[in-house]
Amino acid sequence: MKKYMLGIDQSTQGTKGIVFDGEGRIVARTDLAHDQIVNEKGWVEHNPDQIMANVIQVLKNVVDQAGINKSEILGLGISNQRETAICWNRRTGRPVYNAIVWQCARGEAICEQIEKDGYAGMIQQHTGIPLSPYYSAAKIAWVLQNVEEAKEAARQGELAVGTMDSYLVYQLTKEHVFKTDYSNASRTQMFHIEKLDWDDEVIALFGIQRGMLAEVCDSDALYGYTDLDGWLDEPIPIHGVMGDSHGALFGQGCVNPGMIKATYGTGSSIMMNVGEKPIYSDKGVVSSLAWSLGGKVNYVLEGNINYTGAVITWLQKDLGLIASAGETQKLAEEANPGDTTYLVPAFTGLGAPYWDSNAKAIVCGITRTTGKAEVVRAALDCIVYQISDVVHAMAEDAGLAIEELRVDGGPTKNGYLMQFQSDILDITVQVPDAEELSAMGPAYAAGIAMGFYEQEKLFAGLHRTRFTPEMDEATRNAKYAGWKESVEMVLTK
Repeated sequence: MKKYMLGIDQSTQGTKGIVFDGEGRIVARTDLAHDQIVNEKGWVEHNPDQIMANVIQVLKNVVDQAGINKSEILGLGISNQRETAICWNRRTGRPVYNAIVWQCARGEAICEQIEKDGYAGMIQQHTGIPLSPYYSAAKIAWVLQNVEEAKEAARQGELAVGTMDSYLVYQLTKEHVFKTDYSNASRTQMFHIEKLDWDDEVIALFGIQRGMLAEVCDSDALYGYTDLDGWLDEPIPIHGVMGDSHGALFGQGCVNPGMIKATYGTGSSIMMNVGEKPIYSDKGVVSSLAWSLGGKVNYVLEGNINYTGAVITWLQKDLGLIASAGETQKLAEEANPGDTTYLVPAFTGLGAPYWDSNAKAIVCGITRTTGKAEVVRAALDCIVYQISDVVHAMAEDAGLAIEELRVDGGPTKNGYLMQFQSDILDITVQVPDAEELSAMGPAYAAGIAMGFYEQEKLFAGLHRTRFTPEMDEATRNAKYAGWKESVEMVLTK
């Protein structure tokens, strides 16, 4: 009897392996870190061989830790760091270069030339996302222009390019399946999100050929079978693939239009399901695909914020105001309620919905009674205000009433932060007790597709802590107005 699903979350810092039981609960979780290869130019890479070895090892480790028989495993779902690009030789299976990580901006000059040639508007219209070296296309174009082995493989018609999920599926399957899902394809800057196909006009601008790109499949499709490099006695199906933020959206059960989640990490991703037709934003958020399940696509609006959890790291490591993130809740609760200090964390500019890369950070509204507790509280508050800005922008764009915000990530353990988020947005904030939502999404999708899970039962079984608004309207409006005034001080455009 098959009783368990496996989940892989191949993320920026490491790879997690998770075992889920028949109710969708986490039985065990392990992770392995991989090297962050950063050069003097600030370029960021990962070693594909190291990541592949970690994927196999972490799954072996988590099955051992769970104490289950490997013959009881039904299938595997994969979530992955998005936009990170990898190029390999399809004949040999060998990478022609390290994976270029999403944070790496080495494709900037390529994007600048395309913009100079007048194609930026068309690219955003077709792909839903603004022309940027952040996405995979410019990274792949850089490899094609600068790596001899890639040029030679391209000449021979042997080059495969794509996101990390397609590389993992290729390496894990004996038949070397070359597939990706709709969520990952929509983040490459090469996919036409309305025609639901690779965009020949766009890929040509980056010097990429259609034959180099993976077949795009449903997120809950059968991608192939893996025996984890001979470790399993019989192969299991890979039956779910999603980019990590999309996986978290599905793991949170945000399957209907108007449902929205925020992942609080170093930065934050706020994603809203907008249904079966794309909505294009004029408020600084981008349009992508959520997933395609059972042949039906859902679209999202997404906003990314650079500094959320990173603000707490700044308090700790740079200012020395706290010894650990755990201290922030008590300090915030001790702060003077009447203090008017605001922090606008534009350390590297402001992300959505402002998109001002020249903005500089500011602390303002300080009085003689402002002390450590008040500054710490202002740092927590700025996380809430930034997320609220994006949520409001999405609600306007979509014309949908948002009734609750589902949240995940380390900072959601902070009760003050979650209550303030509920108060400022004036909606319920829900924190699930499960933590591994990115891996949960594709593992759940795989289990549903295989008849192992029932979707409604699965999401109904998630336990959540609810925070409901307690702040009066006048106080809420005054606090949010103070934030908006503070942001105006740093904007350069």
